[in-house]
Amino acid sequence: MNLNPPITPILEITMSIISSGKILDQPGYLPMTVEELRKTGWEKPDIILVSADAYVDHPSFAAALLGRTLINSGFSVAVISQPDWKNREGTDFKRFGKPNLFFAVLPGAVDPMVSAYTPALRRRHDDAYSPGGKPTRPDKTTIVYTNTLHRLFKDTPIIIGGIEASLRRLAHYDYWSDSVRQGILADAPASLLVYGMGELQLIEIASRLKKGEKIADLRNINGTCYTISIAEFREKPPAGIILPAFPKVEDKQAYAEAFKIQYLSRDVLIQPHPKTVIVQNPPARALTTEELDTIYEFPYTRKQHPVYTEPIPALIPIQFSITTHRGCFGACSFCAITHHQGKEVVSRSEASILREVEMITKMPEFKGTISDLGGPSANMYACHCAKWDKAGACLDKNCTTCPSLKMGTTEQLSLLRNVSAMRKVKHVFISSGIRYDLVPDTEEGDSYLWALTEHHISGHLKVAPEHISDRVTTLMNKPGKAVFDKFCKRFDALQKDKSKRQYLVPYLMSSHPGCRIEDMVTLALYLREKNMYTEQVQDFTPVPMTLSTAMYYTGLDPLSGKKVHVPLGGEKLIQRALLQWKDPNQYDLVVSGLLKAGRKDLIGDLIPNRGIPPVNKAALNKKRRV
Repeated sequence: MNLNPPITPILEITMSIISSGKILDQPGYLPMTVEELRKTGWEKPDIILVSADAYVDHPSFAAALLGRTLINSGFSVAVISQPDWKNREGTDFKRFGKPNLFFAVLPGAVDPMVSAYTPALRRRHDDAYSPGGKPTRPDKTTIVYTNTLHRLFKDTPIIIGGIEASLRRLAHYDYWSDSVRQGILADAPASLLVYGMGELQLIEIASRLKKGEKIADLRNINGTCYTISIAEFREKPPAGIILPAFPKVEDKQAYAEAFKIQYLSRDVLIQPHPKTVIVQNPPARALTTEELDTIYEFPYTRKQHPVYTEPIPALIPIQFSITTHRGCFGACSFCAITHHQGKEVVSRSEASILREVEMITKMPEFKGTISDLGGPSANMYACHCAKWDKAGACLDKNCTTCPSLKMGTTEQLSLLRNVSAMRKVKHVFISSGIRYDLVPDTEEGDSYLWALTEHHISGHLKVAPEHISDRVTTLMNKPGKAVFDKFCKRFDALQKDKSKRQYLVPYLMSSHPGCRIEDMVTLALYLREKNMYTEQVQDFTPVPMTLSTAMYYTGLDPLSGKKVHVPLGGEKLIQRALLQWKDPNQYDLVVSGLLKAGRKDLIGDLIPNRGIPPVNKAALNKKRRV
């Protein structure tokens, strides 16, 4: 098998259109009804996007971004948004009939199971990506939608992707059932799985199908997974690395071995399952700066489709936000961004971003505030490593501390300055936060931090130390306490001459693998000392395919093979409570935690002494992973 197949001539033509910045005729909104489809001049769509999110014509929403990119590549596109999956007749799914090329299932900007359940496995009562915030998507959205489409359109190709399918492409631990599940292609009757950011893959699939190739022959597209039969695998296995099979990976040692191979490999990976074999091709390349510029400059309305009578909550804070780059080399152990967008950062040109801002300023709804100018971490903009161009990011090294990494501080300062100077722009905020460990300890870094606090935050700056125990932050792949302390001093030094003090808002996590109750007591004392407190606590949620999830399931660090403590049941409740020690409702759990950590002396110090309550043994000995 060719690990780096050549780009097909048709794909080369369509991508050259995008790279050139040429924007073909685009509809005001992607058609959601047959009437809207006909108004575009299309009789039948080449591709139908079936989205679990409401359709919002904004580049932060997959249907809009992928739909307009496919249109710019010469394909007709329609959207079926949040179909009624309980209707046995499949009326919503049949709205446009059979597409010329394929259906593409988009399960949502947030993993559907994370969207539906809290870390304590309680069902949420709202969904920010639905009209009025009312939940509509089914659990395991991709499987439900794909089964329905396959039943209604048996011979039509179905492509699955997005965060749900991407992170479940091989056998994975599923927190919500507390079990190892097989790769999603073994459950969902889909033709191909697209993982990572999907523009290149979808364009190539559409181009080759339009050219007359069969979907079963599209086995050499990077950034995709496909299946082969057990018989074919035995007779003529594809070239690649064979992973431990499902269900063998239910064994924790085998799971850890399989995960390590996945984590450190860009080769073809093959995983046998009882009824099929899943083959994962190498990752797709990242888009170029020119390609990113084009797809973010399409004429998005930045509004929800007029069919909706209630607001889409997710649009409100990001309507006037701008994406400056893709990728994140932070590689936090618990985060899926690196696995989905990649470690290599690709930044848009300043000229393109300024053109997008100019388009926004012409909207009558714009009141002068760019709510966010950034990406996964705002100050990764323009960061680059020469090694990325030749061999991609190093899989076994930490980019954040590598001397080969070129920081983009100068470029980001220029961008912030020039966007702020534009007509009708009053404020430019970085509301998504920064990587504090990437602010250079130089005069330029000081200038950046000064500009940030002076002009681009209001009263708070979001940062994510996650913890201050070095043994925990090491497993998280985050900088330790010393780095955070140093940044706090730099930030505090900038507050001296301000009439109104600004504050750091730290994102903190409880119950991460390796974290013990005594670590949480230490963190609580640290926050009190620094006069910090958070009412919102991020309790670790094991999402598929992350390093932290592998630790959670196996009790091992797959990369080192060392054992890792895993907080479960009542201990998770205690760890979370310790970050909310001021809350009277958490008193019993906080006291239990202090006693378990051998810190009885803190009763009456950290919290008021109301007497030592009896320990609720039933709560502390829960076997279920909650």
